Amino acid sequence: MTALARRALLRGDLRGRRTPLRPPWALAEADFAERCDGCRACVRACPEGILAAGWSGVPEVDFGRGACTFCGACAAACTRGALRRGRGLPWAARARITETCLALRGIACGACVDACERGALRLRPVRGGVAVPRLDPGSCDGCGACVAPCPAGAVEVRERTEEAGA
Repeated sequence: MTALARRALLRGDLRGRRTPLRPPWALAEADFAERCDGCRACVRACPEGILAAGWSGVPEVDFGRGACTFCGACAAACTRGALRRGRGLPWAARARITETCLALRGIACGACVDACERGALRLRPVRGGVAVPRLDPGSCDGCGACVAPCPAGAVEVRERTEEAGA
């Protein structure tokens, strides 16, 4: 079993599909892994403190620490070219509400909606029940502001390519 396969198993990713969310403007995973040497310059440069060294020592986004403002400090600190700011949108990551959402289980909650400054999350009324959060993927920039406030840990931010296969 390879080290990568062991890491996927320990993360609970039995299909090996989940790649940790890399910093904004990261190259595709294979290219990122080839260029990033784990120097952690981007981790130190992040004013929000949301970047951390992952299993392999390369940076991952941890929205449990806060949200991304897309300031570009991480990309500016990267001397190896693993993060390239002029490549359009910072990432294709978007929020996703999972089945552990309290509102989906009949318990009134709107913590994620309250935290979303872009208005990408809104409560949708349900006849005879509690309002449930609804995500507008076109408005979501994947900043992660909705992740930490969720009391059930039901909000995750993933790359859109992973959503289709997960």
